[in-house]
Amino acid sequence: MCGIFGLINKNKEYNAGRIFKSLCLLSESRGKEASGFAVLNNSMINVYKTPFPAGEMVKGKVFRKEILNRDRNFRENFTAIGHSRLVTNGYEQYDINNQPVIKNGYVVIHNGIIVNQADLWRKYGSTTKVSELDSELIPVIIDHHIKQSGEPGRAIGILFSEIYGMSNIAILSSGYNNLFLATNNGSLYYIDDSINGFFVFASERYILQSIIKKHKLPYSYSSVRQLIAGTVLSICISPFSGNISSIGENINNISVQIPSFGIKIIKNEINDKNVYINTSLEHRVEKVDQGFIDFYEKRKEIINTLRRCTRCILPETFPFIEFDDKGVCNYCNNYKKHELKGIEELKKVAEMHRRNDRQAECLVPFSGGRDSSFTLHYVVKELGLKPIAYSYDWGMLTDLARRNQARICGKLGVEHILISADIRKKRANIRKNVLAWLKKPSLGTVPLFMAGDKQYFYFANLIMRQNNLKLSILGENLLETTNFKAGFCGIEPRFGEQHTYSLSFADKIKMVLFYGKEFIFNPAYFNSSLFDTFDAFRSYYLIKHNNINIYDYIKWDEKTIINTLINGYDWETDPGTRATWRIGDGTAAFYNYIYYMVAGFTENDTFRSNQIREGDLTREQALELSIEENRPRWDSIQWYCRTLYLDWVNIISSLNKIDTLYAS
Repeated sequence: MCGIFGLINKNKEYNAGRIFKSLCLLSESRGKEASGFAVLNNSMINVYKTPFPAGEMVKGKVFRKEILNRDRNFRENFTAIGHSRLVTNGYEQYDINNQPVIKNGYVVIHNGIIVNQADLWRKYGSTTKVSELDSELIPVIIDHHIKQSGEPGRAIGILFSEIYGMSNIAILSSGYNNLFLATNNGSLYYIDDSINGFFVFASERYILQSIIKKHKLPYSYSSVRQLIAGTVLSICISPFSGNISSIGENINNISVQIPSFGIKIIKNEINDKNVYINTSLEHRVEKVDQGFIDFYEKRKEIINTLRRCTRCILPETFPFIEFDDKGVCNYCNNYKKHELKGIEELKKVAEMHRRNDRQAECLVPFSGGRDSSFTLHYVVKELGLKPIAYSYDWGMLTDLARRNQARICGKLGVEHILISADIRKKRANIRKNVLAWLKKPSLGTVPLFMAGDKQYFYFANLIMRQNNLKLSILGENLLETTNFKAGFCGIEPRFGEQHTYSLSFADKIKMVLFYGKEFIFNPAYFNSSLFDTFDAFRSYYLIKHNNINIYDYIKWDEKTIINTLINGYDWETDPGTRATWRIGDGTAAFYNYIYYMVAGFTENDTFRSNQIREGDLTREQALELSIEENRPRWDSIQWYCRTLYLDWVNIISSLNKIDTLYAS
């Protein structure tokens, strides 16, 4: 999730300020919504934070003064930590919600989510809570237990025994001459050269390898070490030394103390910059106009009368559907059941990629949804591999998905690399395309709303190269194919193709021509999102997808997956729906409302129909489930519109006026 990093330097040959700037910029990929740093200046810890990305922060006067323009003596006695923020708790437009966190004489940077923060605030509630951050708990709990035991290592151990979720932390203290690092999932890497007085850490191995290369440091890539989950690293700032102890044990060198540091907050230099006002964390549910509910119920009655396949539940409005004399559709007649390769074959693949150097052995693309969550569980618990979990956050990943990511990675101790897009820009692009689409609605161009997430595949390939990984294990449920989206572009189904991105060259040309025509007749699409749209097409349809799919080897079983996640990881579901598919995707409720109201079906109908064909559900069961799952998720639609600065009442009113594919 967020990027945390830091540097202790006592080597006059190294330009500490420039190295720290590189850490800021390289860590920005993990969060672009805010940034900050804390730097030790004689007896003062100077703290600065800003609601702008690190790329903006390093251009400012404060960064030049505090980091880049210090005299040579300062370069040789440099200690600083920094943070590049992906917002999960607390709006970034308020500096109190940005990091580093200052409390009780501690300066803390934190990557992760503490999902049981409400319980812990009740337990440690004697301290006034000043921000909306879960990170504020960290100095509160540590300070409480240090006062009881006098041992920072033990206090940090207790902290990690009480928090639930994924957490990586770095701490400077006004009372200890030490930098403390700790992790419960291994998303921290460091180079420790105590002989030459150099210590650096970051959230990813690749960041430190890039530092070595860019600044021509005398280290090999093997010098980069991973902080093992469940350990604390304590670095005494002066004299320079390092020591690793198991979490919860006393740390030997913390007895070195100096007169208390002061902590100084540096005034923000916003000046004439416009501060982005984020609204994505607001989850209030407005009362739904009874007229909307009545309109939906009327449409549902009509949709329930549509002719449907007598074997599955696809309706007559489905693209290119045909029925034989028994009423069975061509999708059923041409369906081939999935033939599994088997668990033993999967184990053979795992064995081929097993390593003995304690480095990661595979990548697991990880949305936080049910299928990828179970895949990560299976890779660790059943295959015994050491994976890196990878996520791409394009601004529509829900808080629920992020919390589930934290739960799974924290409990499994799995490193999590999150690539953050420019979320503000992505959301602006979605907004422009939604408003453009409403000028001339077409079901074929609905996927424009999701174009921003398709770079997911590009970054998956990039992370594999950066981490020297040859195996990526994807959890793609092949029953969830949504080929009707291409069908609405005039592309006939290619029966037997398993992936929605499996289009022939001719079909890709057809799709380009379809979108080209739509753009010509609706010039509103020619906006700043255009480049992102083209890049999405390239990433989704043109680049190689270097994955094996775990569900080619083991059977996808909904009951087993849900039971494993809920009982084993306290996996969170959405109280607004019985469905567990797409609940981590902030766009799904919106576009499925469009498909249902205009075409009379959603993704749920295609998924449940495939389950019928596989023999996993009866037609009656599937129809009952789809009717329930297709109900509008009003709270999610409201969140979507609020996040994009759209008036949800006006949006729903506009959607309800669109001509339907059935007699309404």
